Amino acid sequence: MRCPYCTNIDTQVKDSRPTEDNSSIRRRRSCPGCGGRFTTFERIQLRELSVIKRNGRTIPFDRDKLIRSIQVAVRKRPVENDHLEKMVTGIVRQLENAGESDVHSDVIGRLVMEGLRQLDDIAYVRFASVYKNFREVKDFEEFIEEFSDNSSD
Repeated sequence: MRCPYCTNIDTQVKDSRPTEDNSSIRRRRSCPGCGGRFTTFERIQLRELSVIKRNGRTIPFDRDKLIRSIQVAVRKRPVENDHLEKMVTGIVRQLENAGESDVHSDVIGRLVMEGLRQLDDIAYVRFASVYKNFREVKDFEEFIEEFSDNSSD
């Protein structure tokens, strides 16, 4: 692993332990060159995933991009990072276990919507406004009315 401070390629693992949800390994590393310390995470990847965008273009799946888009929806909401990590790990596992390497962005969006609905109502509506491409206030009103009707069941 290359040192992020001095780019030395000879770093040493000082400590390894699984994360709380056992989905990855956390490694504390140090660089004998500059003395810098840093943490890396190692995850199991069952298959390479590609995302088929709405315009037909295919791009590599990026877990960090998924996390960033969800973080926008939960910004300033009482949602813990651990819950977000578990949600994203669950989404990635579902995608990997589906058996297809190419995944439509709509499938990912639906999985995020399901996860956010369990975590936080406001984040759910925020994400929906982008995912469903709301253009007017009435789009919000209709969505919230439908959401409220389904929540009372």
